[in-house]
Amino acid sequence: MGFAFDWRALEEVVERAVRRARAEELKDVADAVKTLADYMKIGFEKVFQVLQEHSKRIEEHSRRIEELSRRIEEHSKVLEEHSKRLEELSRRIEEHSKRLEELSRRIEEHSKVLEDHSRRIEELSKRVARLEVVVGSVTRRVGIDLEKTILSLYRDVLVWFGVEDVDKVEKFVYVDAEGRYMGKGDTLEIDIYIHNREIFFIEVKSLVDVEDVMWFNHKCSIASRIIGKEPKRKIIVSIHSVKEALAQAKKYEIDVIYGELID
Repeated sequence: MGFAFDWRALEEVVERAVRRARAEELKDVADAVKTLADYMKIGFEKVFQVLQEHSKRIEEHSRRIEELSRRIEEHSKVLEEHSKRLEELSRRIEEHSKRLEELSRRIEEHSKVLEDHSRRIEELSKRVARLEVVVGSVTRRVGIDLEKTILSLYRDVLVWFGVEDVDKVEKFVYVDAEGRYMGKGDTLEIDIYIHNREIFFIEVKSLVDVEDVMWFNHKCSIASRIIGKEPKRKIIVSIHSVKEALAQAKKYEIDVIYGELID
């Protein structure tokens, strides 16, 4: 504070007044003035003390207010930055929304195209299925006719091997429902000829190779187990045969009737 009181000077004045008092009344007055001065001193000291405490508290509050102001300013800057970022995010989200809307529209168009294609594919599949039935039927008939033609072509040779009537060669078909001889549900097809209780296993091919010989021998083995009887002969009738197939057939005791040998 800017105010200061000179108590010592006041005390000296009062003391001089007391000493100079000539009458009892003046002395009493001087004592009263001294007492008043003491009270004033104590009172002013307490007031000054309170003022100093208030000044300190005000100064502390000022510092806190200044600090709060500084922090508020920093927060304002952060909020301003966040506002800018939010604005940028909002803009980007709006752009993405437009892109998603465009993509959704294109996906919808593609879905319609795919739906149309699926419908057309389903229709084509039905047509192909019907065509496969027709082709399969024709192929089976052609295959049967081809087998009969080849058997008739080599009729005389087959008679020499014991097959006296090629028209009695039949197709043996077995479905292994329980999986006793093959995989469960597998089907075995093989041509057989029966004469005087003797069985002949026959395979008709336009061209026979090593794999055909091995597969025919495997089918003969399974058919023998199913029928419960070994064949008298195993015969492959083919228009053409590769040289290696003949060597393989000899190992399996299979007779090969062929028209032309291919190296």
